[in-house]
Amino acid sequence: MSVDLQTLYDWREIVLLAHISRQMDTLEEQDLTPKGIIKYQFASAGHELGQLFLSQLLDKPMDALSLYYRSRPLMLGSGLTPAEQFVSGMARGGGISHGRDVGVVYNMPRRTGATVLPNAADVGSQYTPAVGWAQAIRYRVEELGQKEHADSIVVACGGDGSVATNGFWSALNIATTLKLPILFYIEDNGYAISVKSPLQTPGANIAANLGAFQDLRVWDGDGTDPAEAGQLMHTAVSYVRTNQAPALLRLTMPRLSGHSSADNQSYKDAPELAADRARDPLTSLHDYLVTELKIFSPSEWADLVAKAERETAQALEEAFTQPEADEATVTRYVFSEPDAPQKVGGLLAEGIVLPQGTAVSQPQPGRLNMIEAIRRTLAHELKINERVLLFGEDVGHKGGVHAATLGLQTQFGENRVFDTSLSEEGIIGRAVGMAMNGLMPVPEIQFRKYADPATEQLNNCGTIRWRTANNFAAPLVVRMPGGYRKVGDPWHSVTNEVMFAHAVGWQVVVPSNAADAVGLLRTALRGNDPVIFFEHRAMYDAAWARQPYPGDEYMLPFGQAELVRHGRDLTIITWGAMVERCEQALDALGVEADLLDLRTLVPWDSTAVLNSVHKTGKALIVHEDIALGGFGAEIAAVIASEAFMDLDGPVMRVAAPSTPIPFSQTLMNGVVPSVDRIKENIAALVNF
Repeated sequence: MSVDLQTLYDWREIVLLAHISRQMDTLEEQDLTPKGIIKYQFASAGHELGQLFLSQLLDKPMDALSLYYRSRPLMLGSGLTPAEQFVSGMARGGGISHGRDVGVVYNMPRRTGATVLPNAADVGSQYTPAVGWAQAIRYRVEELGQKEHADSIVVACGGDGSVATNGFWSALNIATTLKLPILFYIEDNGYAISVKSPLQTPGANIAANLGAFQDLRVWDGDGTDPAEAGQLMHTAVSYVRTNQAPALLRLTMPRLSGHSSADNQSYKDAPELAADRARDPLTSLHDYLVTELKIFSPSEWADLVAKAERETAQALEEAFTQPEADEATVTRYVFSEPDAPQKVGGLLAEGIVLPQGTAVSQPQPGRLNMIEAIRRTLAHELKINERVLLFGEDVGHKGGVHAATLGLQTQFGENRVFDTSLSEEGIIGRAVGMAMNGLMPVPEIQFRKYADPATEQLNNCGTIRWRTANNFAAPLVVRMPGGYRKVGDPWHSVTNEVMFAHAVGWQVVVPSNAADAVGLLRTALRGNDPVIFFEHRAMYDAAWARQPYPGDEYMLPFGQAELVRHGRDLTIITWGAMVERCEQALDALGVEADLLDLRTLVPWDSTAVLNSVHKTGKALIVHEDIALGGFGAEIAAVIASEAFMDLDGPVMRVAAPSTPIPFSQTLMNGVVPSVDRIKENIAALVNF
């Protein structure tokens, strides 16, 4: 149904912001970037119209935008000031990220329009968090009773190059199978840097290709024609809002500048460049508003253009007054700070505070294995916190391939415990969007190796708080089994926990027994940071790891090692399945040692380690991951740096060689540290 575009949009604002954005592009390209004042420049010239129409249509409190680097007009229309944009490009204090991120990597808590979710410079990574936000909208309405959000939507924006990415297809699959309220807005300028659209998309038209996609409405149009683009944008947004169902709008337009300041478009010949200039949407906008509709007279149009130039110049002058980013603040907001909750994301942003429990165990009769302890903890947290959701491949009806969620879907319903499509990118990306929308998602990755396709989303999630200077955070808990179990193999038996220790912003938890699993998992679920909760497969049903359930309020602080055994002969530092093997080695030798189970790697308890080494004078580190660059090297370096004068022998490590985990149990015994190899190293160090 067509609408009266003259009254639908605020044309004065559209003209003003379109020219401000274009003027900023011109100043950056011709002056500020060549002088090094703007550090890294991406122009939006040619992309203005659809974005500015969209900005005026998103007016609900739960509406959100998931953008990409060519979205400046949309940001200006959503409340970002030109001065803030200049400051962000200059990498000065203030601005979008206080100098922490590229000036066109956007985030913005809601101002005059939609909430702008933190995007990343990774092409296509904006899509799956957007579907997570959309699913959270539905969850708020159906499970939390927040009917006022029943017509809210999210819009995921991207260029034609991004439709070739894993993130786009994963998000499209999730959105259509679940029929989520999301609009995919694709700006097709014919190029991904220098690669032409036919090499990205068969036929160079994603809208045509998706015409038969189940449960997806699709529109295609000219993004330089104000009447056509304005009508299509209203139609698409209205459809998603009214039907709470997914849609895709593709608008074509020229890219009037290079991909970035480093791109001179030498791959385009003169006729193509001239054809681009002939399709300038600002020229079309002038003809539509001044000549055709006569909304503005030529002098009124000229006055608006002059006003845009004045406001842009004033914004630049204001930006120059802002100080450089403060070096002393650079380490703030890697993790949450108790007195400084984020503005958006997690429970704290909405004033929800969970009880902090107790570190005093109240053991109940009987002994649980680790998988039962995890299941019982998840069930209790689902019961007391209506914002906890569990999901992943086979997590729902089957109850998980490891049975950690067995029966929980029946108990809590399919909206809270559910299966996902087979895409780790989608599992983690959607969890990020849910977390930013105030839920506590608990995605499961079936095996550690299967997390590899989600690496981009995992890394980006960990840095959200830091990149946005505490505007946003995405607290969530990723449950991830790994390690050997009876036999090994290169796909299901990987540990590689050091990878997550290197992922900035993540807390990394590695319990060795059932009671610790309860206390650490509950702390993670009631925390305000993203957590990797690593579950060792060998410990799931190991007799050694079975312990009494320590109570529904049992919580263990992160960064606090357990002193499993006391002794003066040496200090052994380990975690996970290796704790049991170290105990077996000590029993066989009759050696009295301080045996420290770190329990968490980020943060790790360096104080306990150094205190023990001060007492014993000898340190042995045992871990299942490979030795080269493993976490044991970090521990050894700290000991050498801070306890060198206490040492009576070399800091020794028992770890895996640099080889994959083999399927043969005989071969696996040559890789995973065995009790015999641990014994040999204990004896060598004690006798040194």
